[in-house]
Amino acid sequence: MTEKIEAMPEPYRAVARRLHETILAAGPKLKPRLWYGMPGYATTRSAPVRVFFRLDDDLMSVGITEKAYRAPAPDAPNSLMPCAWYLTELDEAGADLLTEVVRAAFAD
Repeated sequence: MTEKIEAMPEPYRAVARRLHETILAAGPKLKPRLWYGMPGYATTRSAPVRVFFRLDDDLMSVGITEKAYRAPAPDAPNSLMPCAWYLTELDEAGADLLTEVVRAAFAD
């Protein structure tokens, strides 16, 4: 996993490092592995990946898979549930949101 992150060009490598650290801090028992060639996170090496991030051309994204626990926010004005976000950096507010997303994805 770390080889994949370290092979990313800057500035994406720094963002990927922070994503990896934030995801593991939110779910310290998660098992990282490559998923479709990019970092993915599951509860065991054989369990389905629920959280992932990827670099596609010049866009980095983080998301949850269909295997993640999902529910609309209690105060949501509609039934749409976010499942992916594009980012160019990971600031404190973004890290806080990612922490919530990871914890919710593994809530069941």
